[in-house]
This record gives sequence, structure tokens and C-alpha cells, in this order.
Amino acid sequence: MRPIHTAILSVFDKRGLVSFAADLARRGVVLFASGGTHALLKKEQVPVCLIEEYTRFPEMMEGRVKTLHPLIHGGILARRDDPRHLAEAKEHGITLFDLVVVNLYPFRETVAKRLSPDDIIENIDIGGPALIRAAAKNHRDVVIVTSPDDYQLVIEELDRHAGATSYELRRDLARKAFLHTARYDAAIAEWFSRTEAAGVGQADPPPLLMLDFVKKETLRYGENPHQKAAIYLDSDAPSGTLARARQLGGKELSFNNYLDLAAVQNLVFEFEEPACAIMKHANPCGAAIGDSLADAYERALACDPVSAFGSVVGFNRRVDVATAHLVSKGFVEAILAPSFEEEAIEILRRKKNLRLLELGVPCRASDRDWELKKISGGLLLEEADHRVAGEDDLKVVTKRTPTPEERRMCLFGQRIVKHVKSNAVVLCTDREIVGVGAGQMSRVDALDIALRKARRPVEGLALASDAFFPFRDSIDLAASKGIRVIVQPGGSVRDGEVIAACDEHDIAMIFTGIRSFRHL
Repeated sequence: MRPIHTAILSVFDKRGLVSFAADLARRGVVLFASGGTHALLKKEQVPVCLIEEYTRFPEMMEGRVKTLHPLIHGGILARRDDPRHLAEAKEHGITLFDLVVVNLYPFRETVAKRLSPDDIIENIDIGGPALIRAAAKNHRDVVIVTSPDDYQLVIEELDRHAGATSYELRRDLARKAFLHTARYDAAIAEWFSRTEAAGVGQADPPPLLMLDFVKKETLRYGENPHQKAAIYLDSDAPSGTLARARQLGGKELSFNNYLDLAAVQNLVFEFEEPACAIMKHANPCGAAIGDSLADAYERALACDPVSAFGSVVGFNRRVDVATAHLVSKGFVEAILAPSFEEEAIEILRRKKNLRLLELGVPCRASDRDWELKKISGGLLLEEADHRVAGEDDLKVVTKRTPTPEERRMCLFGQRIVKHVKSNAVVLCTDREIVGVGAGQMSRVDALDIALRKARRPVEGLALASDAFFPFRDSIDLAASKGIRVIVQPGGSVRDGEVIAACDEHDIAMIFTGIRSFRHL
């Protein structure tokens, strides 16, 4: 056990500081504090010594230099079991500090405010990390506290051990302290890696990738029951992201639920109109826009009601009562939406296990919008695919020109097919998908599956493909079923052969120049 006789306090986050310091003072702990921390404690009449009066050296350079002094660091780093350390401390009039309470300038929050590079750099704490690391290194003798959340933990320990602390507590707080400084340094390194000298974000992937994710919760298991799993929260994740969504009801989310929810979120917010997407195994088995949310749901469900059993459903609007009644008729694993009407929540909560996720205002592309894929020994990183084909991207390459309605079909299909695993084919109107072929090794097989899955005649519908057609076999198959317009990126060495096949069958074909592979 190590008793606490002296403490040094230097904090930016002053939550709970006054009551904590007052409690220490009542126990006879002599307090030392810097600048703003000292001023607050004096104002609240907590007995405290000013660090610069102890060091006899003033704060300098607008506070940049205040705790970087041998009288401070010697008092923290001196080993209590080493007679030489203790003799040197006595010789130089060094006070031994038993407790160090420090937290750092809010660097991440400063970056989020989009301040100038000079202002951001000014918020790089120097003395704070030095104090924390010194105390954490010497945790056999010194307690280091870096979060107000741990103040009560320390007080309870002092009560339990008559004013002393256990090694187990000091070591655990040292672990938290090194994690605190590691994350702080990572945030700084990341900012330098992601920005140019003028503070402008870099378009290219950074040369050094610093990841900072905090465990949110352990999941029941991974993709399969024998796999362990957890969800981690990006420290910079804003509201409107899936990891920060608020669960309003239902049992805990599973690993596979999160995968489907991520997929449905990406798809449904492609649209401004009321939209619904139904996901199964991270592929859409239904997607539609409608005059209302209920209309969109009914259209989406009609695509493949069998596959929709046990699905995840996403909406891009506040879920109303009419929609809640419709969804509650089937078996759904989870629903994601920006918000829910109160009565809709009550209706859906009657399904005890149905998970309700309130996303809030959706957060889309940002300068941190990258996707990561783990591989053995490393990571793959790419920009999130937010590219959407618009009217200006449509290039008619056949003799027959698509009608305005067919063009709308193609634009709708392109928004959907980019969310289907490759090789991907979607059959659709301009408001709903009718057939989906996903994850096939050949494009003609993807089309064959989409045609077989369709629950209504496909004559006159559009066919959207996520990549080019390498052969004319898909065109011949589509023509045999009455498909009248096809949209694809183009780019095959056999484009001419494919276009000629369309002309033979009087099919209109549109190239977008935008490939939309989604492998994983």
C-alpha cells in the first residue's frame, strides 16, 4: 500500500475537480496546481499551492512552459525504494508527489471545430503528456488519474485502505494513462498525416493510418456461434452513424445484424423520395421508393417476400403508424430509420425481439469516409463509393433511344445495383426492384437468377449491371424475356459485339462509365 500525502493537479476538463480536490484536502493531502486549475480551486476555497511558487520559476511563453521542471518531474519519478533517489530529492529540495491528476487539451475537439492549423497546433499539449507518462512509469509509487470518471474510484480506495492505494489500482490507472496519451498522440499524428501544411485535407490515403476505436460492447458471437465478436466505436464518429445509433427496443444486436444494417443504411439514403430497403445477408431482396413510406415498404416487400423473412429493413424517413402496422405483420430482425413516431414505437415493440435503431440525421461523406478491409498481415483502404450515375452520365450507344421512363428506370437501377454483391444484376421499374441476381461468378448466371427470382413478368423492365458484359449471352437471355433497356458501365473489349446484340433485339443500351463492384 502507498499512502497519499501530496498531489499535483493540472487539468483541462474540470468536471468534478473541486469536490475531488476538497475531499483530498480534508484528508490532509497537500495540493499543488498549475494556472487555471489553481485559480479554480482558490476561488472555491480549496487549499492549494501554486506550482510556480513551489518551483520558483514562472509560467512562460503563454503557458507553454509551466510543469516542465526538475522539481516537478523529480518528485514524480523518484523511486521510493531507492535510497539514492530519496537522497537526491532531499538534497535538491524536491517534494515527492504521490498523486498526479492530469488530463489534456482537447485536440480532437479542436480539429472538429475546423480551426486554423496554427490554432490546432497550439492545442497540442506538451507538459500534460510528460506528467502523465512520468507518473504512469513510476506507478509502483505514484497514482496517476487522467479521467474525472476515476475520481470516485480513488476516493473509495482511500476509504478502504485508510488513506492508501493498492498496487492493483495504481497499475490499472497507469494502463489507462498510457492508453490516454497513446490515443492523444495518435490523434495528432493522424491530423498531420491527413492534412497538408495549409490544413487542407489530403485526397490520397494517408501514408500512416492511425486507428482509434473504443470497445462499445461484446456481441453474443460473430458470423457463427463459434466466433467471438465485439463492436468498436470510432472516437471521431459523429451522430447519424450506425455505431452511434440509439436502440429503442428489441434484444441485443448481433454481428450479422450490424452487417445488414450497414448495408441497408448505405442503400436507403441514396434516395430523396420516401424509400425502403430490405436486406438479407447484406444484399437487397427488396428496395423501392413510393408516395409514402408505407407505399415504399409494400413495393419493396413485393420483390421477394420469401427472402424478406428474418430480414433487416431500412427507411429514410420517420417511421409512421401506417408503416409500423405493415412491418409488424412479418418477421423482421431489425429496423433502421432516422426516427420513429411514438405510437409506431409502441406498435413495433409488441414484437419483443424486434430491434429498433434510431439513426438520427444521417451522416454521409466526410474527409474520413474510408472503408477498411482486413487481410492477413494488413489492411486494405478505399474511399466509400458515393458515386451515383446522373442524367449527364447516360450515354446511349444503340440505335434505339430509351424513352424518358426507361431512362428513369436506368437511373433507379444504377442506385440499387451498386449495393448488390458482384457479379450483380438488378431488374427494375423506375420505383422498385423486381429481381436481383447477386454474388455470382458469371454475369449471365446473375441475370438468370434475377429472372428466376422475379415474381412478375419482366417484359418492358430495365436491367442494370454493376459492370460490363463480357459476352452477348446476357443480352440474348434478357431479350428472350422482353427486357427493353439495359444500363451498364461499358468498357469491355467486346462492347461492339454486345451493342450489336442489343441492336439485333431492338434493345436500348446506356453506358454510364461508372463501374460499381462490391466484392465484400
